[in-house]
Amino acid sequence: MRNYDIVVFGATGFTGRLAVEYLAERLPADASWAIAGRSARKLEGVRDGLGRPDLPILVADSSDPVALAKVAASTRVLITTVGPYLMYGEELVKACAEAGTDYLDLAGEQEFVDTMFVKYRDTATASGARIVHSAGFDSVPHDLGTYFTVKYLPEDVPISVDGVVQVSAGISGGTYHTVVNYLSRLRQWRAAARARASIEGQPAGRVSQNPSARPTRRFGFWLVPFPGVDGQNVAYSGRLLDRYGPDFMYRHWIGTRHFAAAAGIIGLVSTLLVGAQLKPLRSVLLELKDPGKGPSEKARAKSTFTVTFHGTGGDRHVVCRVSGGDPGYTETTKILGEAAMSLAFDDLPQTAGPVTPAAAMGDALIDRLVKAGITFELVDERPAK
Repeated sequence: MRNYDIVVFGATGFTGRLAVEYLAERLPADASWAIAGRSARKLEGVRDGLGRPDLPILVADSSDPVALAKVAASTRVLITTVGPYLMYGEELVKACAEAGTDYLDLAGEQEFVDTMFVKYRDTATASGARIVHSAGFDSVPHDLGTYFTVKYLPEDVPISVDGVVQVSAGISGGTYHTVVNYLSRLRQWRAAARARASIEGQPAGRVSQNPSARPTRRFGFWLVPFPGVDGQNVAYSGRLLDRYGPDFMYRHWIGTRHFAAAAGIIGLVSTLLVGAQLKPLRSVLLELKDPGKGPSEKARAKSTFTVTFHGTGGDRHVVCRVSGGDPGYTETTKILGEAAMSLAFDDLPQTAGPVTPAAAMGDALIDRLVKAGITFELVDERPAK
């Protein structure tokens, strides 16, 4: 017997609080939910701030597998916002995989996603748990935007999609620290990717890839390859869903109108990448931001994102767009909350094990996000050149 539909683990953190506030406003009146974390006192503060004295509190530390197992077994869907996930995430994935509990996180750490795939794919598949990583701006707009784009292209033909990201937003100290620490582990990251590839393979008779790319100029933009987990997640959707055709390719870009801005992006990424490899420089980089701070509500209100998808299949070329407000927090918590409610309440395809938002929720989650204010639109459709 599950006591709750949804539990939010990490409810006292910056992003966790936003997720709790979103769910408090949007959950059906008859939904049963709880908040969880390691400090009863801080959880009580969150509950008091919501004005919900009866909201259940579950106390568990991310390093306590017994307590986490109890939390996982108590709910149908578990959200965790506790990162970096490489440090704090594995025991909760394990607990959900073993309990048959649907799991959602905000992981942008490719090494973590790949390692969890290798370790817990079989366990989660056997228990029926849906393990959904990257259920925020990483990687839902890109994953569902590609899914939305592919539906406008012919079936059973090779398909290629380029996603071009434009963002006006700040990042929290916690996210910045995650990025720097993530970049410091290139060797481990590549080893985890190889381990996953060795057991996942490609679907029978089809191929889905996210190839490496170089900076270029296309679609009226200077394009810089967007590092991170998004492209990998989209390619995994292509392997899970036959609709992506016999030969699917996705490339993920940061787009800017100005060459100087593109050069600046390349310089920033290069600086972080090099600096993250050397412990003294990494310490300097980490001291630049407080990990407990996030953008103000005023700053978030001014932030936006747009992802434009250029898709070609057979004789058709389409341009689609996904757009919304502040990607890092406002829209991320909206996406996370709607994904949790979709897993808990929607009539979804039968899936289990590590799955992407597109494969697990697809049209149902798009419908929810559109109603919540994120735009999905077909911009152009024409014969392919």
